[in-house]
Amino acid sequence: MSKPSQIATAVRTLASLKIPFYIAGPVGAGKSQVARQSADALGYEFTDVRLSQMDPTDIKGFPSPDAAKGVMRWLPADFLPKMGSKTKGLLFLDELVSAPTSVQAAAYQLILDRRVGSYKLPEGWAIGGAGNRTIDRSIVHRMPAALANRLTHLDFEVDLDDFVAYAMAKNVSASLIAFLRFRSNLLHSFDPNTNPVAFPSPRAWFTVDKIMGANLPLTEEYMLVIGTVGAPAAAEHAAFMRVVKTLPTVDEIKIAPDRTRVPTEPATLYALTTSLAMATDKATFPRFMDYIKRMDKEWQVIYIRDALVKCNELKLDKTFTKWGVENADVIV
Repeated sequence: MSKPSQIATAVRTLASLKIPFYIAGPVGAGKSQVARQSADALGYEFTDVRLSQMDPTDIKGFPSPDAAKGVMRWLPADFLPKMGSKTKGLLFLDELVSAPTSVQAAAYQLILDRRVGSYKLPEGWAIGGAGNRTIDRSIVHRMPAALANRLTHLDFEVDLDDFVAYAMAKNVSASLIAFLRFRSNLLHSFDPNTNPVAFPSPRAWFTVDKIMGANLPLTEEYMLVIGTVGAPAAAEHAAFMRVVKTLPTVDEIKIAPDRTRVPTEPATLYALTTSLAMATDKATFPRFMDYIKRMDKEWQVIYIRDALVKCNELKLDKTFTKWGVENADVIV
């Protein structure tokens, strides 16, 4: 199993080498998003094709008679890169194993031979795919062995640190990130035996963040969160949000880092260190560190790690250098 950042590195390598690949992972984990980010990092165009919604002719092309020559030709689908294109890109066949076997068979030639019928994939384009796992009780059809043997398989695993780094880059609220640090088992929690319609996943938590930012009445907000991540996770999230409201503010800490109250409960410390990390820049870092150093070392480490994700230039700051010397036994 590989975490998203490792998958992204592998996808960039495989796409550059034009080696077809397949990402298998849990529902809602962000497989296609990692593929898109990898294509963006390479400067590639990205075409996402949902095979589960396709018919075989969508891949093979639509038959069209050429009366002048007395033959039948196949018109390629408009989502396929134009033949002869000089651009580089990634053709991503999502939900590959959820597609009927007839559609998989139509995609087979495209993946293996980089062509189907009279259509030929441009030289600069790579092919990859993704799908859910059979253990998640999704609609999954068995991949033909001949196709599986031609793909490089990547097993996707949800990872908290990778999620936090991505969430910070996307300006997800500090309170939600802190909650998932505190209750990391709820980042992705799916029981295939009960097969719930709403369950926690990275994709679902991004939706929750949008709901929380809409400033809805509490009863409506709670109802929508339940409908997104399920009742148990929604209840824990609501309880955590009540704790967040009791925290010292970022402004209070800026003004008086040596006098502002330092909480002792883990839930409040997760929320506070995350909030400070997301508000950190080169100007605020020294004062925040004056406050953070009043906490136990484990909370200092959590703050430092998140602050460096938010502002990597802090590694050159003398405050960080001094902290690192004083805490040389800690791996940051």
